Amino acid sequence: MLMPEATKSNQELLLLVAEGDLAAQEALIAQNTGLVHSVVRRFAGRGHEMEDLFQVGCIGLIKAVQKFDLSFGVQFSTYAVPMVIGEIKRFIRDDGIIKVSRSLKETAAKAMQVREALTAKSAAEPGLKEIADTMGISPSELAVALDAGAKPESLYATCDDGSREGLSLLDKLENDGNMETEVTDRLALYQALSEFEERDRKLLFLRYFRQKTQTQVAEVLGISQVQVSRIEKKLLLKMREKFLTE
Repeated sequence: MLMPEATKSNQELLLLVAEGDLAAQEALIAQNTGLVHSVVRRFAGRGHEMEDLFQVGCIGLIKAVQKFDLSFGVQFSTYAVPMVIGEIKRFIRDDGIIKVSRSLKETAAKAMQVREALTAKSAAEPGLKEIADTMGISPSELAVALDAGAKPESLYATCDDGSREGLSLLDKLENDGNMETEVTDRLALYQALSEFEERDRKLLFLRYFRQKTQTQVAEVLGISQVQVSRIEKKLLLKMREKFLTE
């Protein structure tokens, strides 16, 4: 059975909305979703899911309903279409160059909420494993979701290194002709480290990327300095054998 508002025209609904009728507002939104569909079709083939664009467009429609004033002297659709287009264009602009799946975005967003909750509860910054355990996923899954959400930085973005203003990131890269070799080496190192357990990766990271002493690493990992020395030698030997045999 149709609600009374569903049989009214846009103009009639707008008059009721102006009086604060929430049912009329919902009916007006539902009655104009076809307008959103027609706008969304203009953005087909741009690398975004049509369903996502429709949902974003509906946000623009809702804003149009809430902000429209009869004194504007224009048809509602004339006012709403630019609002819907603007909302979709804003979404496309802010969604990033690299497209990330919705599930990864949702995982990253949930991780931020869990992180804040754990921090408030214990007054200490939680680690990756603690957050992952709370969410019921593996640390590697969480790491992928968080990395996927990181915004890429343009090589032409300016940065202030304290000595020269307006310096771009590209200017700061050493150009010795061996960049391709360096990238290849880094990828090989990443692959080798990915095969180690989390504790071993952390040990090597602290030792060679954070320049921590074996004693400092032992304190972080909760083991002895002698154990750190033994594990480190074992890991370096494994990596040496791997690189020499490939």
